Amino acid sequence: MKTFYKILVAVIAIALCVPAFAGLSPKYPCSDGMVLQQNTKALIWGHGDAGKKVKVTTSWNKASYSVTVAEDGVWRVYAPTPSASYNHYEIQVKSGSEKYTITDVLVGEVWVASGQSNMEMPLRGFYNCPVANSNYVLANPAGADNVRMFTVGIDPQYEPVSDVAITRGWEKAAPGAVAEMSATAYFFAEQLNRSLDVPVGILALPRGGARVESWLPRTTVEGYGTEDCSPEGQAKLLDYTRAYVMYNGMEQPVKGYTARGFIWYQGCSNVGADEEFVPRMVELVRQWREDWGDKDNNMPFYQVEIAPYAYDGGQYEKAPLLRAAQHEAAAQIPNGGIICTNDLAYPYEVKNIHPCQKQPVGLRLAYMALHRDYGFDRISYVSPEAVSISRDADDPSMLLVKFTSCPNGIDREHGVIGLEIAGEDGVFYPVEDVYMRWQNWELQVKSPKVSHPVTARYGWGDFRPGNLHNAEGLPFVPFSLTIQ
Repeated sequence: MKTFYKILVAVIAIALCVPAFAGLSPKYPCSDGMVLQQNTKALIWGHGDAGKKVKVTTSWNKASYSVTVAEDGVWRVYAPTPSASYNHYEIQVKSGSEKYTITDVLVGEVWVASGQSNMEMPLRGFYNCPVANSNYVLANPAGADNVRMFTVGIDPQYEPVSDVAITRGWEKAAPGAVAEMSATAYFFAEQLNRSLDVPVGILALPRGGARVESWLPRTTVEGYGTEDCSPEGQAKLLDYTRAYVMYNGMEQPVKGYTARGFIWYQGCSNVGADEEFVPRMVELVRQWREDWGDKDNNMPFYQVEIAPYAYDGGQYEKAPLLRAAQHEAAAQIPNGGIICTNDLAYPYEVKNIHPCQKQPVGLRLAYMALHRDYGFDRISYVSPEAVSISRDADDPSMLLVKFTSCPNGIDREHGVIGLEIAGEDGVFYPVEDVYMRWQNWELQVKSPKVSHPVTARYGWGDFRPGNLHNAEGLPFVPFSLTIQ
């Protein structure tokens, strides 16, 4: 009897190790309608029976590649891809008597888009949270061969999984078919397509409410020693804020799908934990790049500043610290970047964490990529940042704030919103009129209500949208500076 139970246990253990996909079959995102990264060795993979031989033939070069299915039931081939075009290709896969064909394959530029709800927000919007001009976009999309998107469905897991459990597959930007696409990622891809004239594919895996810790491995989060990482401990948290579960269930199944870079819109759920944010964000980027085979830790990684919103119900000034942490992380990340969104919220959106203006977010991300990764050096992408503050030598009531990235000055001298100064009493007054000195990009800031100011700040609050831009239309980054 003991021998029987030992055999039974062994059989069960072996059964648990058998891949869920037996036999030859596609493995997402390698499926019909896919977009492959151009001019590289792109990962193509699928399922098969461990130990069997698989032959993969790509129509663009009529080349065949032989590979053995690994013990995990997955075969992997890195196939050279041609330059981007709108040609439709096929990939034939055979193993013994089994075979299948991946059809309607395009070659172009591929980017990974992730984060939380402002990246997840589809073009149709959320309930009571519209996307500006969405109906026009639904009626006039980029085109089925111009933009395509593969969205990984929400699938939190306490253990790493190897396959996408929930997806609509590759969706094409055809009329009426883009409603569920990430709005931010779509507008990013649409602009890249318009500028580059090549197909653009987006691998989207966002999850509303997810913390940075949600997208890191369990061992990494355990090393921080700041929370109970057991499944029982995590189960006490809101499901969308649990650590490591999105990494396991959504990132792991698609890691390594060959891409040019990453765009990332996340941080709201880390408001109030700004001191921890920078090192954890830097580690996230390193980990994801490693998962994508980027040994040099250099794939483009472009963040989006968190939205203006009444976090915790009021102006508690937690959000500006997290925004500052985002900018610090971007500065520390090799080949990192961040766009500012302080100007992209209407006053009535103070209690709406999903501002409707998603097109400018996607465009600013695209401007950064076009300049830095595609050689469009005449496109501006860097927002002005305050680097120092001083008092005017001839006027003690005037502060001078020095900025970067204002080669052609600013977009307004009157009617400024979001700029304030205060004296030593800490009482802030708005500043509506400014002037920027062209010699050194110093902004003159003063108010008749403050005779001896010591602090200037802009957009510094949970919800303090501003309207100050450089002449290229890029918004000033929120700041708070005090004369020491």
